[in-house]
Order: sequence, then C-alpha cells, then structure tokens
Amino acid sequence: MSENYLTLEKFEEAAETVKKVTLETKLVYSEYFSNQTGNKVYFKPENLQYTGAYKVRGAYYKISTLTDEERAKGLITASAGNHAQGVAYAAKLYGVRAVVVMPVTTPLMKVNRTKSYGAEVVLHGSVYDEACEYALKLAKEEGLTFIHPFDDYDVATGQGSIAMEIIKELPTVDYILVPIGGGGLATGVSTLAKLLNPKIKVIGVEPAGANCMQESLKEGKVVSLPSASTIADGTAVKTPGSKIFPYIKKNIDDIITIEDEELIVAFLDMVENHKMIVENSGLLTVAALKHLDVNNKKIVSILSGGNMDIITMSSVVQHGLIARGRVFTVSVLLPDKPGELARVAGVIAEEKGNVIKLEHNQFVSINRNAAVELKITMEAYGEEHKAQIIEALKSAGYAAKLISTNMIA
Repeated sequence: MSENYLTLEKFEEAAETVKKVTLETKLVYSEYFSNQTGNKVYFKPENLQYTGAYKVRGAYYKISTLTDEERAKGLITASAGNHAQGVAYAAKLYGVRAVVVMPVTTPLMKVNRTKSYGAEVVLHGSVYDEACEYALKLAKEEGLTFIHPFDDYDVATGQGSIAMEIIKELPTVDYILVPIGGGGLATGVSTLAKLLNPKIKVIGVEPAGANCMQESLKEGKVVSLPSASTIADGTAVKTPGSKIFPYIKKNIDDIITIEDEELIVAFLDMVENHKMIVENSGLLTVAALKHLDVNNKKIVSILSGGNMDIITMSSVVQHGLIARGRVFTVSVLLPDKPGELARVAGVIAEEKGNVIKLEHNQFVSINRNAAVELKITMEAYGEEHKAQIIEALKSAGYAAKLISTNMIA
C-alpha cells in the first residue's frame, strides 16, 4: 500500500485545484428522508455539477498533475459516461486532445455530451471492463496518456475533495454513504474522512448485480465478477481497482447492496420530494438509507450524478408508479350489452380512480353475450387505494383480476 500517497497535503491541494472547475454543491437537508429514517439526512448533490457528475474532480486534478509532455501526447480514457465527460471537459480547458472509449450500451445522452466537450468517442464492448481493455490497447498503439477512471491515486485524491467539502459544511457528520463502481470515489472520500475524523463511518453502496467490491473484501483481494448486471450503468463494474483496494479495505466500514427495484422507487422519491433528477448510480446512497440500522445520526448521501437519458427516465417513472401501486391494470369480464362500460366507469369514478387507458376485447370468448374483456389501466393514490378500487369492482359483481403491466402507454 502506497501509505504516503493519499496524504492530507495532497487532498488539500486537490480541493483547491478542483474549485476552478466545480460548482459549489451545498448540502441539501431532506425532511422527507429524515422523517422516514429517524436520522438527519443530507444530500451532497453532485448531480448538479456542470458535467452532471462528480467525476470532473478526479479528471481535472489528475490532468493538472501531468507534465506538459504527457498532456501534449493527447489523453485517452474508458468510461461508462460520467468520467468520460469529466476528462473531455478538463481536456478542453487544457486545450488537449481527448479520446474516450465507452461501452456500446452507454446512453446516447452521455455519448453526445462527451462529444460536445470536443472528445473523440469510440464505442467498444458491452461493459466498462471491455472498453477499458480496448482503451489501453489504443493508448499503446497511438502513444496517448491513459487516465484510469478509478484505479489511480491522483483521480481518487481529486474525488476526495467531496469529503473535504462535506466535513467543512457539516463537521459533526456521523455517516457518509458513497456509491461504489470501481472504487475511486469511495477511496478518496473514505481516506480523507478518516484522516480528518476517524469516528466518521463511511459506508460503500453497490448494486446487487455488480457488487465487485463487496466480493473482493470478502476474499481479502481483488476479484472479478463473471458479469455486471444492473440498471445503475455508472457502477456496472466487474473488477474494482487493485491500486486503491488497500485504501478501501482500511477505510470503508461496511458495504450495502441495493436491488434495481429499490432504485426505481428512490428515483420517484427524489423527483417528488426534492425536484431533483438523479441517475441510478447516484440513487444507490438514497436507497441505502432504509438499510442503515441507526437512529438520530447525521447522514450524508452522496448523489454522484444526474446524467440520465430521457428514455431511461420515462421507463423508471413508469415502473416506479407501478411498484408504488400508483398505476395498475385490471382485467374485467362483462356481458357485451349496452351500458356495461358506463357501469364499470361509474364504480371506478365513485372510488376516485382515474382511468388512463382502456382496451376492449370482444373476442376473449366465443359467446360474446357471456363475456367480453375490458382491460383498464388506472391511477390510484397507492396500494391501499388500489385495493379499495379492486374490491369495489368485485362488490359490483365484476370478476376484476389484477394483471401485470410493464408499460403505461
């Protein structure tokens, strides 16, 4: 372990350096999550950064430490999106060439934003790890300077500037929740937090389908997952950083894993209660709040980014409404005779349900007089109200059956 590398002096230098490229992201107190958890919950909204994520910190600090010769060769990196934009933006400020290799699954918005900062984008591989392998190959072939998105001491030091800001603003913080993909952010935040106050607990949060750091800590060494399957694309990493792993081992107090379904609900919570767009990786620390078995503590959740494309956002909102019982579909069988549709509509209206979509299938049975099927997608206030509407339909003599739906429209 490079014991003397991530030093307080380096962190202080990085904190000053990144001020040139970052917006001030003041802590946001969350009354909603504080009430839900019995703690004082604050968010560090890095989703509001100029590039939409914290990654610009590590990228810019790293580039500032390079020699003029290293910068002049041109820079290359691999990223699932946010580090890409950080490097592209920092390279633009330094006036140097930047090549970014991104997985082919990267949302279009992240690709276009990276190009808008002047970087050359190469799409390769289905996950970050494959993109990284290809970027290292290109670096060798073209003589470019490679900037690792997380397994780099300078990058991790730059990301640690977040902890400096959190502790300056809230010196009495008890817990800091940090998302983990490869571990760069967690390394910087946990190492600096422990240097400033060893009593602060730093909890890493990973997607259950890409828990490479949790598995590595269990084994006591860096291990690779066979796959990384999660909607949190920014943290879909199979192998954590080996250089930074000793710091994680020493400074991270625990790791919480989050299922994709929990991120969907957390997205709705953030939009409805804080009017903030947070990408799935940034929502890890929001979902983790319910997993912490503590009370009356001051907790800061780092919202690592907000770069979510509209199609993903639309899908997450729809699935979230369904998961909350706010939107649901029932199948009702009714005789094919005048007035039946109005009668069903009357039952729903009486219970204050709001119909979004109707599908009328006359061919569900050979005997149309006996039954036609009506599929009704409607809006409710939540699970209790949903159950009330279904019960009212049954009481009115309709065999209402709840059916699963993936899409509203």
